[in-house]
Amino acid sequence: MREGWEAVIGLEVHAQLNTKSKIFCRCSTEFGRDSNDHTCQVCLGLPGALPVLNREVVHCAARAALALNLKINNESIFARKNYFYPDLPKGYQISQYDRPFSENGKVEILTSERDDGGRPLEWRLRQFGITRAHIEEDAGKSIHEDVGDATKSYVNLNRAGTPLLEIVSEPDFRTSWEAYDYVGFLRRTLQYIGVCDGNMEEGNLRCDANVSVRRAGEPKLGTRAEIKNVNSLRYLQKAIDYEIDRQITILETGGRIVQETRLWNEKENKTYTMRSKEDAHDYRYFPEPDLPPLEVGSEWIESLKSHLPELPEARRRRFIDDYQLSSDESFTMTSQRELADYFESAVRTSGNHRAAANWILSELLRELKNDNVDITECKIKAEDLGALIKLIDDNTISGKMAKDVFVDMFATGKAPADIVSEKGLVQITDASAIEKIVDEVIAANPKQLEQYRSGKTGLMGFFVGQVMKSTSGKANPQVVNDILKKKLEI
Repeated sequence: MREGWEAVIGLEVHAQLNTKSKIFCRCSTEFGRDSNDHTCQVCLGLPGALPVLNREVVHCAARAALALNLKINNESIFARKNYFYPDLPKGYQISQYDRPFSENGKVEILTSERDDGGRPLEWRLRQFGITRAHIEEDAGKSIHEDVGDATKSYVNLNRAGTPLLEIVSEPDFRTSWEAYDYVGFLRRTLQYIGVCDGNMEEGNLRCDANVSVRRAGEPKLGTRAEIKNVNSLRYLQKAIDYEIDRQITILETGGRIVQETRLWNEKENKTYTMRSKEDAHDYRYFPEPDLPPLEVGSEWIESLKSHLPELPEARRRRFIDDYQLSSDESFTMTSQRELADYFESAVRTSGNHRAAANWILSELLRELKNDNVDITECKIKAEDLGALIKLIDDNTISGKMAKDVFVDMFATGKAPADIVSEKGLVQITDASAIEKIVDEVIAANPKQLEQYRSGKTGLMGFFVGQVMKSTSGKANPQVVNDILKKKLEI
């Protein structure tokens, strides 16, 4: 941020709710089917076709609202949002306006600025307000590229009628990284409770950012520009930074910011004008005549609240308290519900939370990244990783052996005990057996023995290596060191 300026950012996140059918009809929400394959009279807006609300949409929206500390209204109203666009077959979108499903929430999240490599500098807790979260239907998709004719565009209506929850924040964000962390928090939370896949590449989660700038200390808000439909967290952060810089440059050179909607171009790393920005009155909202008011009971809401799982921020704090993880470690470990579950299963089996964290954060996540697979596809069961840690702790195998065993486990999914047995990797811990080998190594290397006793104590590593070589790496390293130190210093 340039000195003397402040950004004001508000976010509108559109989360596709995890239902098998659309919001007002029975058409499938499955992604990736042939164009216009999942459509019907309701999706296409044909005369006489009437919407019927999908109950599961309300269930998902309520769980999300409760997880984000929003107040669910006992009665909400659907409204028609009127605008004309090729991918909106009815000429209006069924949404909610002045009486939304839920409103007035606050979330406290961990956020940090990043260095040039994208690494967090200093985590801190910040609170952000959520104005509302309302239910609506999605529009279709206009296709302008790869259609074989540059003069034509096509429309795919498979997405038309897909259920969305639009989560509208207060303009509480001051940096692009705060926005990045907030959307990441929403994504994790919705995934934890199972109401949204959060796959931004498939359009399951999309974000619009309203950005304005003002002189530092100025109470009046500047004119905002809306950046529309950003489909990745990194692009969101870069788009906001670009827009902040663009607006400051215009104002510092005597120009004026125009209220408009802009699109982010990831190839050029810049935003560009899409259209002038509409206000609410431009959409001519009025109550949807084909749908009655949506009423939900307080008892039903309380029942849903009691069945919510532990949420990511609460779990992150518990991991710090219960397992002594650092802020960075707890953030990574709770980034995905399945990863957090995996960690706790490994801890229960091994009884060693520090070792479980180290193996997951270093070895396991590295191998998953290298193979481009998710924790849900990992061949190593959490219980087997815990069993591997127990084999180290009870001196059955050494840490070095364990890394070799881990490689086999990752490739095959076999239990560690089976691999240890197959390869004969059981560690030698019998002190008398190791002492005999130490004596043989010392006797075979009189020159190195003389040098060690003359003060070249760095040769300890040489003797350790010779003993380990003689035992094919199976000797307990600590026992080897203890015996060698005693023998060499006689």
